[in-house]
Amino acid sequence: MALRWVSLFVLAGLSALLKTTQPFTVSEKCAMDTNTFLREINQDKPKEYAVLMYDAFGKLGSNVEGGNANRPGLLQQCQSAHSPAFSGQYCQVFLKQGTIQYFVGICVPDSCDEEEVQTLVEYDTFKMGHTSLVPPLPSILVNESTQEMFMTHCLSDTVAPDASDVTCLFVCCTMLAIPLAATLFSAIVRWHQNRAVMPTTQSACLNTGLNQYGTLKTNGSMDSEVNGSTTEANNSTRHGSSCFPKSCVYQCLQAFSLQTTSRGIFSTSSRFPEGGYSSLNGIRILSLLWIICGHSAQFLVINNLDNYKDWKATVERSPLYVFSLSGPVFMAVDTFLLLGGLLSARSLLGSIQRAEDKLGPGLVLGYLFRRLKRIQPLHIFVMCFTVGLISVVRWGPYWFPFIDNLMDCKTYWWGNLLLVSNLLPVHEICVPWTWYLSLDFQCYATTPILVYFYRLNRGVFAALAGGLLLMTTLAGSLVTGFLQLPVFQPSTLHLFSRTSENYVLYYYVKPHTRYGPFLIGILTGIYLTTKKGQLLKHKWQAALGWLCCLSVLAALIGLAYALRGIPAQPSVPHALYQGLHRPVWALAIAWIILACEEGYGGFINSLLSFSPWVPLANISFACYLIHPVFILVYIGLQETPIHYTDVNFMYLFLGHVVLTLGMSVVVTVLVEKPYVLLKWNRKAKLQY
Repeated sequence: MALRWVSLFVLAGLSALLKTTQPFTVSEKCAMDTNTFLREINQDKPKEYAVLMYDAFGKLGSNVEGGNANRPGLLQQCQSAHSPAFSGQYCQVFLKQGTIQYFVGICVPDSCDEEEVQTLVEYDTFKMGHTSLVPPLPSILVNESTQEMFMTHCLSDTVAPDASDVTCLFVCCTMLAIPLAATLFSAIVRWHQNRAVMPTTQSACLNTGLNQYGTLKTNGSMDSEVNGSTTEANNSTRHGSSCFPKSCVYQCLQAFSLQTTSRGIFSTSSRFPEGGYSSLNGIRILSLLWIICGHSAQFLVINNLDNYKDWKATVERSPLYVFSLSGPVFMAVDTFLLLGGLLSARSLLGSIQRAEDKLGPGLVLGYLFRRLKRIQPLHIFVMCFTVGLISVVRWGPYWFPFIDNLMDCKTYWWGNLLLVSNLLPVHEICVPWTWYLSLDFQCYATTPILVYFYRLNRGVFAALAGGLLLMTTLAGSLVTGFLQLPVFQPSTLHLFSRTSENYVLYYYVKPHTRYGPFLIGILTGIYLTTKKGQLLKHKWQAALGWLCCLSVLAALIGLAYALRGIPAQPSVPHALYQGLHRPVWALAIAWIILACEEGYGGFINSLLSFSPWVPLANISFACYLIHPVFILVYIGLQETPIHYTDVNFMYLFLGHVVLTLGMSVVVTVLVEKPYVLLKWNRKAKLQY
């Protein structure tokens, strides 16, 4: 008992000392509450709140050698502790011991702010008897006994959205409410249409309104016969006496209604009215699943595994794991760029043909506007939804690696709105995975230029395309060589390392290093749209092409495994691979598309043209934007680390896929398709 009172006296003296010697003084309230907590846990029968707070402290576990260095503690238990004078507050203390960085979760009185908590930890105030509640890792495990603190972060147990959060939530709610209101409106109109008894003129009038704006048949025509009053309805229409006046608002409501937007979403018929290109559906979905798989595995690796070193050793030992590494996985992004270039060229050439073979400024502006209308509504919705979600969810201790990037939306949202976010420094990209949309649109805007030169002079076009391909290849090689970058951003690197930052900042998201696959897509699209006959005339040509294609794909993935890691000095093999592998990958995928289109795809064409891919392709854009939200929410809500096993990762991947597909159907019909269906005709009236 005497020792206990001596320790309390020492703690009281220490609190007084901290007030006078530290630049960040400990307030009287914080010192008093901290002393009360420490006194209670040293009692023979401590009070319940003190036991909860002590139990919520992060404790050292097993397998530190395997990477289990973090000690998260128990956030919810800490925040549930209440004494008569204060409540428990969960804080994270970020420490460095030798080469190992880790954090410890501690439970302190809520009267202490982050600076005061840092001061208390620095002076090892938190003790139970002679035992520190924030002990260093055993020196036998880390070969270093000195513990250095570099940051403290406290998590609030309340939700306090600011004005920007409220604005984002309002935007999301509005974007969802308009289609729902339009659906209700259309349902009311249908109910009136189906009424069994009504006066003749009322029936004719209602009939007219429904003919103009009511239920669409599958071929886009209107049902103009209700209760046998077709003639009167048509006369009413000609004289402009419809009960439902033709207006932009009315037509917008019809375009936004679920009756319209949900039509064809689950159809297995071709997405391309002219036929062909069926292999693109399978390529798109398989690439998307590959990306989701990579994100599901790698986001957890950043800071959420209790056996990170074991995971790293397993990945580096087995070549099979190369398929989940960020280099090979994200060659699927180059596949998307290839498909984007192909479809952009096809779309523009089709518009030129419909415009009597004229490529003018108005046509180009319309072409770019359709692209903006296609991507920006859902892009803005996901951005606002993510920002709003951050403000209303109580996150766990593993949220900290992502919070800064996502909170940048409040300052750099304009980068996403103008589709230039990939040109900003990496730490300023709002909703980081949307960098692809900016890159895609910047590449998309070059298609009219290339098509113009293609129509003007084939020689000039060939020189321009060849020069662009050479420049983007050299850019990737030179950046890699001078900055000593790896051939991909390895998940084994620390998230905040200089190499990871340079890789993203100077290479991964920039148009001058990533343009090659899109350019090859444009060339492929021009060829497939304008070709007069078969390129492949003999089976031996197809067989040789398939052999080269599959060999190239295997070589690119194998070389990524062979060249893994960071070069100690400028490396020619790394630079050559970095500059060449993306265009070469795109060329191999372009061959697959060409072979399938010309009838030499065999079972691969059957797989890629599998009809169930079509409805999945209809929601693929939403899947790409939505799936990281589910992954980050899952990680951010965790209070304990995740143990790596193949089975655990498989279940996480499947769970993320199922949730993504369900949510993507909802946002596709409510947010994406209404704006795609809206059209502005020559008479300046909205149609759908």
